[in-house]
Amino acid sequence: MSVYTSVSDDEMRVFLADYSLGAFKALHGIAQGITNSNYFLDTDSGSYVLTVFEVLTQQELPFFMELTRHLSSRGVACPQPVARRDGRMDGTLAGKPACIVSRLAGGDTSCPTAEQCRATGAMLAAMHLAGADFPQQMPNPRHAAWWTREAERLYPLLDAADAELLRDEIRFQAAVDYGSLPQGIIHADLFKDNVLLAGNEVAGFIDFYYACNGTFVYDLAIALNDWARHADDSIDETLRDAFVAGYQSVRPLSAAETAALPAACRAGCLRFWVSRLLDYHFPAEGEMTFIKDPKAFRNLLLRYRQAA
Repeated sequence: MSVYTSVSDDEMRVFLADYSLGAFKALHGIAQGITNSNYFLDTDSGSYVLTVFEVLTQQELPFFMELTRHLSSRGVACPQPVARRDGRMDGTLAGKPACIVSRLAGGDTSCPTAEQCRATGAMLAAMHLAGADFPQQMPNPRHAAWWTREAERLYPLLDAADAELLRDEIRFQAAVDYGSLPQGIIHADLFKDNVLLAGNEVAGFIDFYYACNGTFVYDLAIALNDWARHADDSIDETLRDAFVAGYQSVRPLSAAETAALPAACRAGCLRFWVSRLLDYHFPAEGEMTFIKDPKAFRNLLLRYRQAA
């Protein structure tokens, strides 16, 4: 989460006039993350999260609002969109789409335990199962077609070794058959800072704005690449195994999924290496922004390739 679009107190009061949340009290920018502008919002009725969307359109928002309501109704803790008086769950603020959602209890961690990994893996599997009867569809906006296209913008900016690594990994991923693997609703960004914990239990998943239809094992791989990754960009086998065990306690992986997991972990590295390179070389302007290190997923990708 970041703040690219500044919202004044007066603008917030006008926006809140369409809601039944009481009087405005305070608005505090959230620095973490990289895609939308996010604030903690306090009113007479409680604390909420305000998101101003920098990329998503007004037409795309209902998918994410309905998805979190659907998942919550099936036992997956996630923020609930707050409806306006007219029943809509989104509006326009500072000329951009915006929404207010509930603020969940708990906090994230930068150093998870095996127990926390196990619990998060189990909740991810529960989320995959809970989304089975969600009727809406959303193609993955950041997968093969996207990274192939965006890589063309990056090649001239990279050194020769990194450019060749990027080209070669894209070629490798193009040859992997993910289409035959189990698919459904995926979070697609389940990093440690998108999971709120209460002790060793999951208090909630947040930031569903990359959620889409995709391969379950790819979603698992994205999570593993962050939850089990050390500061030196190596994988902690204990944390990895705990996360996978938690997942399989709810939804066992098929033999094909288990075989595809190493390639999916590489795909997860590719996706976030490319997105972080784009953020680094083409930064968006903002009042309070947070750009993550692109080298982390490059280094992890190299480790996976060397182990293959």
